[in-house]
Amino acid sequence: MTHFSSTEHTAVANATVQLTDAERQPCEVWTRVMGYHRPVASFNVGKQGEHHERQFFNEK
Repeated sequence: MTHFSSTEHTAVANATVQLTDAERQPCEVWTRVMGYHRPVASFNVGKQGEHHERQFFNEK
């Protein structure tokens, strides 16, 4: 595990990383469905569309 000083942490946080498309990886998104977690990529086309249409809200 690496520990940074506050100065090093600020430098790392402000660093700009530029990746080419060849260096990028797809991010695996998981969601909770019917009481357990599943990757969205394993959903059928219709369920993936429903997941894409979800709207987030903050309950007061």
